[in-house]
Amino acid sequence: MSDKLVNGTCNGTSSNNHNNKCNGNGISKGKDIRVWCDGCYDMVHFGHANSLRQAKALGDKVIVGIHTDEEITKHKGPPVFTEEERVKMVKGIKWVDEVVLGAPYVTTLEVLDQNNCDFCVHGDDITMTAEGVDTYHLVKSANRYKEVKRTAGVSTTDLVGRMLLLTRNHFRQGLAEYDIEKEGSSNMGQDSAAKSPWTGCSQFLPTTQKIIQFSDGKSPNLGDKIVYVAGAFDLFHVGHLDFLEKASKLGDYLIVGLHTDPVVNSYKGSNYPIMNLHERVLSVLACKFVNEVVIGAPYCVTEELLDHFKIDVVCHGRTPIALEDGKIDPYAVPKTRAIFELIDSGNNMTTERIVERIISHRLEYERRNQAKEKKEIEAFEALQRQKQTQKAG
Repeated sequence: MSDKLVNGTCNGTSSNNHNNKCNGNGISKGKDIRVWCDGCYDMVHFGHANSLRQAKALGDKVIVGIHTDEEITKHKGPPVFTEEERVKMVKGIKWVDEVVLGAPYVTTLEVLDQNNCDFCVHGDDITMTAEGVDTYHLVKSANRYKEVKRTAGVSTTDLVGRMLLLTRNHFRQGLAEYDIEKEGSSNMGQDSAAKSPWTGCSQFLPTTQKIIQFSDGKSPNLGDKIVYVAGAFDLFHVGHLDFLEKASKLGDYLIVGLHTDPVVNSYKGSNYPIMNLHERVLSVLACKFVNEVVIGAPYCVTEELLDHFKIDVVCHGRTPIALEDGKIDPYAVPKTRAIFELIDSGNNMTTERIVERIISHRLEYERRNQAKEKKEIEAFEALQRQKQTQKAG
């Protein structure tokens, strides 16, 4: 196998200049450096995307291995999304080059070799099998493992926890469906009972630097056809992905307007959005079909917005369009200009359907979250004891 890695370190840090990528000795190589990342990628969010972005900075190609539904159920409990949905979501992330379904839960040297990967990259949290074994112990011992900083404040466990908190407090089963009590969403994602240092519910702290890292920084070229869409894009999912792919094909440059949390709450009602505006911004920016995001876009598409961004086409999906104040069509202006189009994404997934999946399997997901947190706390405490022993010695 390649001699690229020695002691699991690399001196190359630039994500833009691939010619500066190095092996463990700091020697440049002509061959592309292939980086392996694997995981469940259930409810793909900007934390996953950030990990893959960092992995891309360590090499030239990012190859993502995804566990099957069977493997995830065995070691963690049932996934929220199917393996087909999870594969599609990961393929939609701008830093991903290849996707492999059926990655083993414990990462082996054989899987790296089979996919011509030089090393494996994962976040600095601990992942374990059902038996409590570190899933990366084999590649770590072979010095073919690198760590990147995980994104604090979000995880699949966290997002499921937010919905479990929501369903526990605010859903009551009616005759044919779940009714949702009207209440603000300001406390979403803040489950005070969560104690895991890695994936317990917490508040994401956004920075301008993080947005810059996720943005491709490219402006439209002269003569480009500019497409605009707007919405909540809450719990970014395969329905959003398919819609944005269709929208991107109508032009050369796709701009997504994201509504503020109070605006989303006004037309979605109840406890939406599940993710706050800054979290939604990063989730959408990570999508390979998106070129730019308008943060806190107006609900009604205005003359000023169309003129400022030189928009040629405005699109909306087949979902119902809520009128502003119950009487104003938010797309009246683009309709008057004859630049409005409805898109059928061919996918019926919605944020509400995701919440319904959580509701229908609430007890299973509660047990899953509790078991995961218990294992993480035990692992964290063991690490702390190990550090104290080393310090004392």
